Amino acid sequence: FISLLIYITFIYIYIFLIKYYSINQMKNYLEFERDIKDLEEELEKLKDPFNKEGISEIDTENISRIEKEIDQKLKKSYENLNEWQKTQVARHEDRPKAKFFIENLFENFINLSGDRNFSEDEAILAGFATFNKKSVLVLGQEKGDDLESRLKRNFGMMRPEGYRKCIRLMKLANKFNIPVVTFIDTPGAYPGIGAEQRGQAESISKSIECCMSLKVPIISIIIGEGGSGGAIALASANKVLMLENAIYSVISPEGCASILWRDPNKSLEAAKAMKLTSGELLKMGIIDEIIKEPTGGAHRNKEEIIFSVKNAINNYLNYFKDFSRDQIYEQRKEKFLNIGKQKSFKVFSGETTDMFKAANFSTLVKKITSSKKNKVIIALLFLLAIGYILI
Repeated sequence: FISLLIYITFIYIYIFLIKYYSINQMKNYLEFERDIKDLEEELEKLKDPFNKEGISEIDTENISRIEKEIDQKLKKSYENLNEWQKTQVARHEDRPKAKFFIENLFENFINLSGDRNFSEDEAILAGFATFNKKSVLVLGQEKGDDLESRLKRNFGMMRPEGYRKCIRLMKLANKFNIPVVTFIDTPGAYPGIGAEQRGQAESISKSIECCMSLKVPIISIIIGEGGSGGAIALASANKVLMLENAIYSVISPEGCASILWRDPNKSLEAAKAMKLTSGELLKMGIIDEIIKEPTGGAHRNKEEIIFSVKNAINNYLNYFKDFSRDQIYEQRKEKFLNIGKQKSFKVFSGETTDMFKAANFSTLVKKITSSKKNKVIIALLFLLAIGYILI
């Protein structure tokens, strides 16, 4: 009897732990993932042997069918994401953050604090670590995983002291010839009164200046949101990489829509106009590589995204291994000077340009008088001119 009682007690403890774990590990779904949410909830019920009817056999056939259906819907949904949906994925609550990447990619990470001027900024994780047994400086903008950590990290919005801490450490890395790896994930620099009083704009500009002046390689990975100067302050790098569903822009789509149309609901139109997705930015030469995400986004298979990011960092650190310090500096300078040079700017349309290239005056007259409308306008102008002379 005692052994049976112990057995029943263990079963109830097991059920409690499963329920507790499922509540605390609840997935967050986006608006366009409603069908997937319903299927996954149904799948969880089928996998649970302790359903309402008591202990039951697991229906493996239905489980495999639903799993295939989920995979198909995920693939279809994520292959056809519009710009606003990609923005939502980039901000997903479960998306891997800088802390996750630092813990899983680097060894012997030593977190360093303070700017030696005002205070510490919890929105940035900064310190030296080893990557494949080689020293690197790691800088990561951290948003936080829950409400408490998000408030502590200020939702990834850095203050001036955070940028000044990064400048201090980047100069130290430059002195000892240590490469820099940065993880970008911020809606922008913190716009508070205190931050402005302590020189937010100056600290961002100094951070960009420091990045551009370094003679060690800088590899930047945009893992979520790359917002405004708060992002580019740490992304003025030799190589800028971007996760497939990340975004990188001077302003948020909602902010852009509010300014242009006075309507934050026009976020989709703003996102399209801003060309903030990885594909568009690669075409323009603003970023250097897109790191593919697993089906359904980086948050659905964190092990796979860690593997992909690790390979990318390793490849580029090896690429710059044989560069001299001056070559690294020149490569970064040329990269940013070449942005926007792919297409020449045209003041006139092709038709107008052809007109100005006409060989002689008679050809030009023929082109102007080719339509009846133009002839009427010229005749009226001629009559007005005669009338003005006679008067």
